[in-house]
Amino acid sequence: MTAPAGAAADPRSRADGLGWVTRAVFGDERIGLAVDRPPPPGHRAVARYAVVPSVRRARFLLPLGAPRVTAAALLAYNALRPPGVRAARAVLGGLARLGALDRAPFPTLTVSLPAGLAAADVLLAQRLAAALGGGPGYAACGVRPPDPNHKPTLQLFAADGRPRGYAKIGWNGATRALVTAEAAALRELPALAGVPGHPAAPRLLAETSWDGQVVALVEPLPPAVRGLPGGAPPAIPALLAVARRGRPPAPPRPLAGSGFLARLAGTARRAAAADPAGARAVAALAHRYGDTRVEFGHWHGDWVPWNLGRHDGRLVAWDWEHSGPDVPLGFDLAHDAFQRAVVLRGEPVGQAARAVDSRLARYGAALGLDPAARRLVADAYLMELWLRAWRLADAGAGWNPALHPALLDAVEKRRSD
Repeated sequence: MTAPAGAAADPRSRADGLGWVTRAVFGDERIGLAVDRPPPPGHRAVARYAVVPSVRRARFLLPLGAPRVTAAALLAYNALRPPGVRAARAVLGGLARLGALDRAPFPTLTVSLPAGLAAADVLLAQRLAAALGGGPGYAACGVRPPDPNHKPTLQLFAADGRPRGYAKIGWNGATRALVTAEAAALRELPALAGVPGHPAAPRLLAETSWDGQVVALVEPLPPAVRGLPGGAPPAIPALLAVARRGRPPAPPRPLAGSGFLARLAGTARRAAAADPAGARAVAALAHRYGDTRVEFGHWHGDWVPWNLGRHDGRLVAWDWEHSGPDVPLGFDLAHDAFQRAVVLRGEPVGQAARAVDSRLARYGAALGLDPAARRLVADAYLMELWLRAWRLADAGAGWNPALHPALLDAVEKRRSD
């Protein structure tokens, strides 16, 4: 997009994270944005944000003029964050409560509109506040480096600092699909609230299209939610509850003829233009495990420690954007092991695949998986993960360098082991 005329300090022209986020949140060209400058002639200021800690190293856009909101934006869910981040936010949050951030030497981003243009017509935060009802709202926004896999997010607050919602913005083909998928999953989850062992999940409050984007507004997490200990064992009853959705265990079925294998093969055929090795790997999977029986069910799709917490004695799970039905039971357990290895321990893909084997060997029996089924779950999960990476790349997100081509190489090596 082209920045409004005369707005030389408009951050939307930047190529960094601040530019990426402001283009997503303030995309309408009628909106004036200026850093440390007054609004252009004929505009009225409608919001101000502290750019913390600087324009070049921006990490937060914090609303100014409402100290309780500014403090809440820094302190909400702080218990879920790493210790160093938690400490920095606690200090800034304390200063914000006293109104000190309004006087701090952070750059100030001023949002302005032409006279006669209603804020709710062009400002996403105000449109979402109107959807929530109960008066005007305030928004805070994290800033991270531009990444085609990531989604800009808004935290919405009431004037007294109460969290009111969390908005995810799907801005390209890949992220629009993820936001839409999560909204669909969250619409279904309230019906499972009474299923024993099923994790709690935030409710979907609204879903809307905005300036070519897809936006899902999600209920805030409970303020007292706490993260899980790093070494906590997998919550097997919760994994089973997610997979079975209150139904009795399904009879194991062979991989051959399953809807899962048909979807896997179909996706691999579409991916063949990018890498024909994926189609060959799926064919090899079908040949090796076609007669192997396994239970099929739902999965969360991104079951990892940073998407899980505990509140009031119950497990809470969020980020359901990869969830879906009819996958081999045990995929969430495999995903947890793989992502812990890659993300938390920095291990290469081959070593992470072995971590999947170890986790399934230790806990697979509790999911009803015999040794043959455990091998099927591990290898099928790795193929599912590679095809997920392809779907994101094909939708415009680009390849995840941590997974491609290393993941297909690992799959190929496992066939020969």
